[in-house]
Amino acid sequence: MLDKVATYFENEVDNAVDGLTSMMEPLIMAVLGVLVGGLVIAMYLPIFQMGSVVG
Repeated sequence: MLDKVATYFENEVDNAVDGLTSMMEPLIMAVLGVLVGGLVIAMYLPIFQMGSVVG
């Protein structure tokens, strides 16, 4: 009997974790995109500013 209850609640927890993971995935991707974009801008902005001073 306890084995059946344990199996049931294990399945419930697995389903809840899968749902939360699938909901968080797009948010994590957006945050990573913003971080990578910020790093690229931070690296290239001084180069473009130097070009505008020279030209």
